[in-house]
Amino acid sequence: MRSRVWGGTAAVVLGGLLVAGCGGGGKDTAAGNAGQAGKAASGGYPVSVTDCMGAKTTFTRAPRRIVTSNASSLELLLRLGAGDQVIGTGFPPGKGTLPGPLDAQAQKVKVLSQTVIPKEKLLGSGADLYIDTFASMGSMGGSGMGDAPTAEEFKAAGIKHSYLKSTACAAQGKTPVTDLSAVEADITSLGAVTGTSARAHELVAGMKEKVAAVQKAVGGTAEKSRPTYFFFDYDAGTKQPSVACNRQVANAVITLAGARNVFADCDGDYKQVGWEDVIAKNPDWIQLGVRNRGSEAADKKAFDEAEQWLRSNPATKGLRAVKDGHLLRIGSEQTTIAGVENADTVEAIAKTLYPGKVA
Repeated sequence: MRSRVWGGTAAVVLGGLLVAGCGGGGKDTAAGNAGQAGKAASGGYPVSVTDCMGAKTTFTRAPRRIVTSNASSLELLLRLGAGDQVIGTGFPPGKGTLPGPLDAQAQKVKVLSQTVIPKEKLLGSGADLYIDTFASMGSMGGSGMGDAPTAEEFKAAGIKHSYLKSTACAAQGKTPVTDLSAVEADITSLGAVTGTSARAHELVAGMKEKVAAVQKAVGGTAEKSRPTYFFFDYDAGTKQPSVACNRQVANAVITLAGARNVFADCDGDYKQVGWEDVIAKNPDWIQLGVRNRGSEAADKKAFDEAEQWLRSNPATKGLRAVKDGHLLRIGSEQTTIAGVENADTVEAIAKTLYPGKVA
């Protein structure tokens, strides 16, 4: 979604954040130094953001006490230099799972829950803004947020309730997600809301530059000549694979990298299928999508386990990608969760699939 700006003191209406409705760029050193630089050009208030249905919520100033639902929305705020505005989080990042100086900053944020923040704790947190990465946390692999606060309860507590639209609205999308524009819009919107627009524009520009370079190298590859690709979500369970469909950001990452998501014919964000469905697709490449364990050694062990499972399981050992050793070791979060590292993943996949073509 594109933002529209009307000059002077008029409202900036941004589609990247989802408020009160339905449920890159810089390297690590730059991210670590973003604290004040990002606020140099905060933009004007009021700032208005819309939800999936177009309902609008207005910010007359930057929020001072933000609670994030999980590590991904927390990471975006830290990259923007708005970490000092965060007072708590749910689903905290494990030690060592965020890059460089972001990790040390993240570990200082108060943990309100290891999973979904309980309703009473959230409403009593003192927050003036709550940011969800997923609508009611339903996409986090559980039963959702359970007894979630109502819009009226959020309002009574003085909390504006918002989501990242690139993930929260994914399942409701009407067309396949094939680019990172929604992710970039989320970053732009967060920057406008938190007064870190300068840093947001830097991050988005960096993402665009990286993806553009890949597109220049492989974007013209004919559809039938593009290798087929399967994102194997090892940590979601091996009994019945959970696959990334065409509304998921992973579909955009795979497409931009010059590959064909073998489950791009699935409308929605995620879907459980049978291994017979994967066998029928017989992908050229498989990504071992394991979640960050917090250290290089622990990550390697997890990737090794995922690969061994594919090689030893009777249902998968005969797959073309397994027999050819076409197995990519790229983490889940940077592929399936909106963030600046989506662009890095586009580049990493393209470099593997098109050796020598992508610088």
